[in-house]
Amino acid sequence: MDVQRKKPTTKGPAEWFTGDVWIDSLGTGQASPAMGVGAVHFSPGARTAWHRHAIGQSLYVVEGESRVQAEGGPVTVIRAGDMVRIEGGERHWHGAAPDHFMTHLAMTEGDATWLEHVTDAEYLGSD
Repeated sequence: MDVQRKKPTTKGPAEWFTGDVWIDSLGTGQASPAMGVGAVHFSPGARTAWHRHAIGQSLYVVEGESRVQAEGGPVTVIRAGDMVRIEGGERHWHGAAPDHFMTHLAMTEGDATWLEHVTDAEYLGSD
């Protein structure tokens, strides 16, 4: 048995996020490539930049209301208790609703490739 103490909460880097985001790392798997798990806390309107994951990512909304979009698809609302699976290589973004805080568990497989920031028009689904 290996007890791992809680790591400090970190501020999400400006290169990866628009708005205020905080990350609590919850652990990393032992397989290669390892799965990383984190609780990601978004302030209202905060969101990721466009990005891709080498193998994929699952998001489970713990609280609040979220927006998620895969390239070419609609902006989709997900709420506490909802889960979304993003396939490897799929260009996407996710974040909080404009008027709600949101926390999701991000289960990420493989490395992420970070791209450009999501515009306000993309975020609002008006582009």
